[in-house]
Amino acid sequence: MRNYALLLCCLVMVLSVSCTEDMKEEPGGTPSASLSNTIPVLYIETEDRQPVTSKTEYIGAMYWLDPLGNEDVEPLGSEAEPLPMQIRGRGHSSWKGPKKPYKIKLGKKTAVMGMPSNKHWALLKPSENTVAGLELGKLMGMAWTPDFRPVEVMLNGDYIGLYFLTETIRIGENRVDIYEQNDQETDPALIKGGWLVEVDNYRDECQIVIPENSRWNLTIRYHSPEDLSGAQLKWLTDEFKALNAAIYSADKTSAVWEEYLDAESIARFFILQEVMDNPDGFHGSFYLHKDLGDNARWIAGPVWDLVCYNRVKTDYTFRMKVHYGFIPHWIGELVQYDSFCSHVKTAWTSVYPGELSQIYARIDDIVLPLEQAWRNDCARWNDDQSQTARVRAERIKTALKRNMEWFDAHLPVCK
Repeated sequence: MRNYALLLCCLVMVLSVSCTEDMKEEPGGTPSASLSNTIPVLYIETEDRQPVTSKTEYIGAMYWLDPLGNEDVEPLGSEAEPLPMQIRGRGHSSWKGPKKPYKIKLGKKTAVMGMPSNKHWALLKPSENTVAGLELGKLMGMAWTPDFRPVEVMLNGDYIGLYFLTETIRIGENRVDIYEQNDQETDPALIKGGWLVEVDNYRDECQIVIPENSRWNLTIRYHSPEDLSGAQLKWLTDEFKALNAAIYSADKTSAVWEEYLDAESIARFFILQEVMDNPDGFHGSFYLHKDLGDNARWIAGPVWDLVCYNRVKTDYTFRMKVHYGFIPHWIGELVQYDSFCSHVKTAWTSVYPGELSQIYARIDDIVLPLEQAWRNDCARWNDDQSQTARVRAERIKTALKRNMEWFDAHLPVCK
């Protein structure tokens, strides 16, 4: 009996330790959650399992993608034969939270989960706003809109939750498909095209700053090329000074601004920001690109980083921004041009209600299957469990319907 009692005591101690391990606290989260086993899983193992702490320096890693029975998803690598990649952090305010977004660079160009082949991807924290914004970009007929796929991620053996594996904005055949000029280019004929820039509100080395008006500056972050020659820097500065001056012309019948900026694209960009009721639309993450060619103009987009006020809309979003500390670049001037208002009306009538009515089904198709994955993500990061996939879908659909009805009744009209 003594031996039996000793054996029983040892068994209880082992089970106690095992339970403690199963419920251990994970960094930044609650007792560890687990995979939902409902959507594909991306496994990432960094070298020596070192943590990802830098937003500028990649670290080496290996990865494999398990479709988990999703027949339309091709597996990539395996636990026995993982594939090479690199990973680093990304984002500004989003990087400060406990759950981190990441940028990944695959060892070679790869088609992932039905998305076109590329090396460069982002792992973004999931949001119904992202679903709505990017799907609206496609429905609006923007030049190119990033695609995304939901995945659950295991990083160094740690379940870090639900992410959207997303195409990043860059010049390339399957992304922003324009000529890409070289770094340190000096040929005047090649400098005037092949640009990808972003109007943003963060300090960065790769940017120019010009006065937009007497109250604030315009900050332009250049993404491609990255390393500018003196000639490239002068051209970009002079170009945006000229474009800005054309937009701010006292003569609102002037068409000079349209010689620089593609009117249809900026009209569609404006519509999308208003339908989303996105406070950051003309303030940050405002991308523009310009191809090489005699008649090439700056194209507004791609769209990125979209949020929704989720309020009863009583005015254009850009007019509300000042009350929230946002600076609405250019749009306050553009809506004073009859030509811009005409482009907005034409673009709006071409997509509403027709194409835009498809957004509700698209949201349901993408968000509702994430019910268990989102629940597990909330458990992992101690988020509000009442924010189910259905609650998120209904909330953004209600907001979009309300915003579209308001916008349809308040199309901009110049006087």
